[in-house]
Amino acid sequence: MKKGKKYIEAAKLVDKAKLYDVSEAVELVQKTSISKFDATVEAHIRLGVDSRHADQQVRGTVVLPHGTGRTMRVLVIAKGDKAAEAEAAGADFVGAEDMIAKIQNDNWFDFDVMIATPDVMALIGRIGRLLGPKGLMPNPKAGTVTTDVAKAVTDVKAGKIEYRLDRTNIIHVPMGKVSFGTEKLSENFATLIGAVIKAKPAAAKGTYLKSITLASTMGPGVKVNPLRVND
Repeated sequence: MKKGKKYIEAAKLVDKAKLYDVSEAVELVQKTSISKFDATVEAHIRLGVDSRHADQQVRGTVVLPHGTGRTMRVLVIAKGDKAAEAEAAGADFVGAEDMIAKIQNDNWFDFDVMIATPDVMALIGRIGRLLGPKGLMPNPKAGTVTTDVAKAVTDVKAGKIEYRLDRTNIIHVPMGKVSFGTEKLSENFATLIGAVIKAKPAAAKGTYLKSITLASTMGPGVKVNPLRVND
C-alpha cells in the first residue's frame, strides 16, 4: 500500500532499529500523529504464549486512570431492579426482550458495550451469532455478565477496556488520545502493561513480553523496549 507524503515525513522521525523507553515512545507517537482529528493512541503487545492452548490464554479488563478519551455507549440487558440500577448508573440504553428484538429485527448496533445479568443470558443467546463477530457478546471474564450492573456501567464509562490475544498472539488496545499528553498516556500505558503482566499464564514459558509497539491512528509504529516497561 502506497504511503502518503505526511506519513513518510513522520516515519523519518522514528528510528526503526531502536527500542525506545516508554516516555520517549509516547512523545514520538504524539509528534508523528498525522491525522487532522484527535487520534487514538494504540498499544500492540506481542506475547510469548500460544493462544491455541486454553491454558495460555491472556484476557482481562483494566480501567485506565485517564480513560480512553472516547465516550462509550452502554446497553444493559436486565429486568426489574437491575434495570433500574443500570439506568441510575448512567447506562445509555436499558431493556430486555425489546432491545434484543431491536437488534434482531432492525440490525441496531448503536452501542459500544453490552452488559447483562446472568438471568437474561438465555435471551441473549438468540442473537449470539450477530453479537459474536462484532465482539459485543457479554462475557463474565470481561465483567460484562454480572449482577452488579451499576459498577459495570460506571467502570465502562470511566475508561475500562478489555484486552485479549488475537490469533497471532498480539493484544491490540486503545490507551488514550494524542491530546492527553505524555504524562497521562504514560500512566495509562503503565496501568495497561501492569495488568497484562499480572495476567501471565502459569503455562507461559520463556520471554513473555516479546515486543511492544505504540502508534497513533494512521501514524507510524514506535517500538518500546519491553525490558524497560517497569522503569
